[in-house]
Amino acid sequence: MSDLTRFESLLRASDVRLPSAWQAVWAEAEDIMRIEHPHGYDVLDVGRLAFDSLHDDLKPEALDALIYGWWEAEQDRKARAARFEELGGAL
Repeated sequence: MSDLTRFESLLRASDVRLPSAWQAVWAEAEDIMRIEHPHGYDVLDVGRLAFDSLHDDLKPEALDALIYGWWEAEQDRKARAARFEELGGAL
């Protein structure tokens, strides 16, 4: 017997992925920033607003996601810089 509800079974069968709490607050923070600052805003402001709006129990996991996201982007940046140098700075 499955512990899944009928709704959960349907989601699984349809391969629907629900956003994490972090993804949900990020999207909401982006919407807020877009409305409050129609002439532009910084991604850091979105991240701070999203992080601050999380329940305290969810903040450690979100912080891990932020650190991991930064690390992956930094590694990608370093790899692209190395490839650029290997090509002699040519695009």
